[in-house]
Amino acid sequence: MFKKLTSNEGARGLLLISPPFFYALLLMAFPLGAIILFSFWTQNFMDVDTTFTLNNYRQIIEQPIYGALLQRSLYVSAVVTAVTVLLAFPIAYFVSFHVRPDRKSLWLFLITIPFWTSYLIRVFLWKVILGYNGVINTGLLNIGLIDEPLTFILYNVNAVIITLAHAFAPFAILPIFVALEKIDRSLLEASRDLGENKVMTFFRVTLPLAMPGVVAAVLIVFIPTIGDYVTPELMGGAGGKLIANMIQTQFLALNNAPLGAALAVVAMLSVTAISLIFVLLNRRWLRGRS
Repeated sequence: MFKKLTSNEGARGLLLISPPFFYALLLMAFPLGAIILFSFWTQNFMDVDTTFTLNNYRQIIEQPIYGALLQRSLYVSAVVTAVTVLLAFPIAYFVSFHVRPDRKSLWLFLITIPFWTSYLIRVFLWKVILGYNGVINTGLLNIGLIDEPLTFILYNVNAVIITLAHAFAPFAILPIFVALEKIDRSLLEASRDLGENKVMTFFRVTLPLAMPGVVAAVLIVFIPTIGDYVTPELMGGAGGKLIANMIQTQFLALNNAPLGAALAVVAMLSVTAISLIFVLLNRRWLRGRS
């Protein structure tokens, strides 16, 4: 029987993908399905009522705080993504086009150094840098640029954006670098031979060919940032809480897992819709330039 299955090419393909498929199904689909199912239940302290209801979603729509937190989360994720990708592209471009091939691995090694330390340690370091008596305020006071410490750089949305942009920078640099490395340099030479300057060659040749890496960087940064609750908790203060903090509160503090699950589903659907729109717009833009 096994020999008969392996003799067919299609059967061999199914046999090869079956283990990772069931592995992904076990670790991704089942937990996701459980969250979706749980969002239609209700909970009163330790008692869970499995009767189907839309009350959790109705409560999300009726209470403004949930919509405000979701809007703030999407705004923060969008700004973090834009800042991270815009700062990551020049670095990836420099490493790909201006660093000698034998030193590129060293540069990539240096870019990944932040991963050597715990995420929490990096967040706490930013608290030291942005704090009332932190590095930035102390330095600006010593050189006389300010008369009193700045208060808008910590315990608010600005601090969350700065910290997340730094934390996810390597995730944006690496896919853009890979896309730039795949560009055939002869295409750039052909563009120059046809009379295009460096700027127009970048916008008409390099950037369109690097867009797969840019799209990957955008998705890699945008999707997880909206679910981050550690950075808003430590850096955001009262005005920097995001939807993930409310989900954590519902699950752990208020013992209302169904409402937390409903919030998670709404956040997931919002991120999915925005990501699909971005990918479709990017494809349309690339088709318009081809």
